[in-house]
Amino acid sequence: MKYHYKRDAIKPLPIKPFLNMVKDRNQVIERAEAVMPRTEFNANILAAKLHPEIQYVRISDIKDHGDAKTFILVPDEKRGTRELAYFRAGQYISVSLDFEGGTMCKPYAIRSNPKDALGEKNNHYMITVKRNITGLASDYMLDCLKVGDELEISGPLGEFYYQKFRDEKHVVALAGGSGITPFYSMAAAIVSGIEDFDLTILYGSRTSEGILLKDELEELERKSDGRVKVVHVLSHEEKEGYEHGFLTAELIAKYAPEKYSLFICGPKPLYAFGDEQAKKLGLKRKSVRKELPGDYINPQKNEDYPAGIEGKTFRLKVHIGGKITEIQIRSDQTILQAMEASHIKAPSHCRSGECGWCHSKLLSGNVYIPQDVDGRRMADLKFGWIHPCAAYAAGDAAIEVYPVIKEQD
Repeated sequence: MKYHYKRDAIKPLPIKPFLNMVKDRNQVIERAEAVMPRTEFNANILAAKLHPEIQYVRISDIKDHGDAKTFILVPDEKRGTRELAYFRAGQYISVSLDFEGGTMCKPYAIRSNPKDALGEKNNHYMITVKRNITGLASDYMLDCLKVGDELEISGPLGEFYYQKFRDEKHVVALAGGSGITPFYSMAAAIVSGIEDFDLTILYGSRTSEGILLKDELEELERKSDGRVKVVHVLSHEEKEGYEHGFLTAELIAKYAPEKYSLFICGPKPLYAFGDEQAKKLGLKRKSVRKELPGDYINPQKNEDYPAGIEGKTFRLKVHIGGKITEIQIRSDQTILQAMEASHIKAPSHCRSGECGWCHSKLLSGNVYIPQDVDGRRMADLKFGWIHPCAAYAAGDAAIEVYPVIKEQD
């Protein structure tokens, strides 16, 4: 028999330890606890950091902008959050609120530079909230929240960010009101070298005095070496140094290069208007990106709205966490809004019928879901699942809601 190793190298080794190996191993096994060994893989550790279901934060500072405020959110280590999850410029977080007018989760774009969420020092998010005439959440945040208050927020969400293999190297952004916040984050990311594309922002405001974050935007523009350009467009004022009118196809063509992607974020009317301008410019569908619009309003304006239910109130039975609660729901309220008004902590994030976080089972009754916000899959349609954030009761109904279960440390 031939050996393919040098036998002389192992001859001096004692053989007794090898003879006792099985016996020693069995003794170790007998002394061990009768539980499965647990291993934490690096991929799982990274996933938990990037995609936490809940982050605990406190407000470290508030900056007043008149009819808007910026909230600085830092990790609340006492409640278990040591660092905030990294995000892509343009993503949002969902903020959980519980106040006299209801319980809800509201999405807000992260306004800060993604760089601010890296490292252990000065780790923070910024969100800028503008007062909304019909917004209970914005009123509460602007009038009641103060430095030191504790909040629960989601991890970073959404896909409204630059994607190298989809988007053109130059992005033209149409912004209105607080819709400037994701573009501010993109501009900051470009300046700091985190993102690699050029950005032209066409920002619509009523007057020059009403421009949100004007000084901050101009500072980023100065630091960008020409990669960020901000064009202010005033609808109610003619002033030197500003464009006048609306965010039209003609205005876009004036500032856009030959190839570009169009990003849109702002009040709901801007989305439909922006689509019209994109068609005039001959932009392909893949070249137009829009942030999720949030709560749907005025469903009765749609041609397919069920006849005879406008202005009526129905009964809604909510099965959640083993408890059944019967509440009242108006025909102009989404099922999510009705639950929130009754302080039922139902899961939600985007409030636009797309993310599926509020995914619930329709047990009985009929609902109306506007076609332009029906983000359900074919299986949902087949087996009776709905998104309460985009569904209206068309009569008495019952649903099964699946609450988020918080992980225990």
